[in-house]
Amino acid sequence: MNEKTDAIRRGRAEGRDLDAMDRKLLGVLVEDATTSYAELGERVGLSPPAAHERVKRLRRSGAIRRVAALIEPEATGKTLLAFVHVDTTGWGKTTALLAIESHPEVEEIHSVAGDTCMLLKVRTESTHALEGLLARLYDTPGVKATRSYVVLSTYLERPVQPGVTREWPNRVKHA
Repeated sequence: MNEKTDAIRRGRAEGRDLDAMDRKLLGVLVEDATTSYAELGERVGLSPPAAHERVKRLRRSGAIRRVAALIEPEATGKTLLAFVHVDTTGWGKTTALLAIESHPEVEEIHSVAGDTCMLLKVRTESTHALEGLLARLYDTPGVKATRSYVVLSTYLERPVQPGVTREWPNRVKHA
């Protein structure tokens, strides 16, 4: 029976970590996921079929979770970017609080260590819309405070990068 299995996700149990070529391929794809296999192979030094096979394996292993379009915030009118720290009673990861994901303005939700419980990345059309989202948060049982940080300028915003810094500079010791 010839059954297509490309769409079946396998766990990392495939037994291979990313090698240098995988990282090169991912580096090109993270810049532009629509790059053809011919161009992809040319840029990393592989034949198009070899590039295609490696990309298929990266998808099967879960290294490539999905392919998505990165939308320009101005195109949607959501030009106000803010990070919101949410303080809660107890642990904070309640179903009621996590339901905030239903609002398209909420881009990321993180459970964090430190002086806050949750960290949200949100984009809204205006300060009025941000105020409405904050009001929704305050209506959530267990939320006791928020601190919002409105972004004035963004110098770097990018998806996960395949590279790894192997050696960090030594810290200068002050006498």
